[in-house]
Amino acid sequence: METKYGRHSFFDGGLLAYVGWTILGTLITIFTLGICYPWALTMLYGWKINHTVIEGHRMHFFGSAVSLFGNWIKWLLLTIITLGIYGFWVFIKLEDWKAKNTRFVS
Repeated sequence: METKYGRHSFFDGGLLAYVGWTILGTLITIFTLGICYPWALTMLYGWKINHTVIEGHRMHFFGSAVSLFGNWIKWLLLTIITLGIYGFWVFIKLEDWKAKNTRFVS
């Protein structure tokens, strides 16, 4: 069972890495005019989740940008069809997708 500072639940990512991944994701999103935003999200989600330990069990994110991109297109179309109303649910759908793609490492 992993512990850090005597705790069984912790986050072991560093500030420099977080800033680097955030800048990289932002640049990729800007240079692709938003098309690669799902890739930037999965990159950041992976970094955050892979550096998280809950009750001594490290978490692992295995979601892919391709999987998220398919959902992203579907959510965009639903938002357009419903004149923006579905957009209120996109955050919840994104959190659900993130949870479905997160597991504990054995």
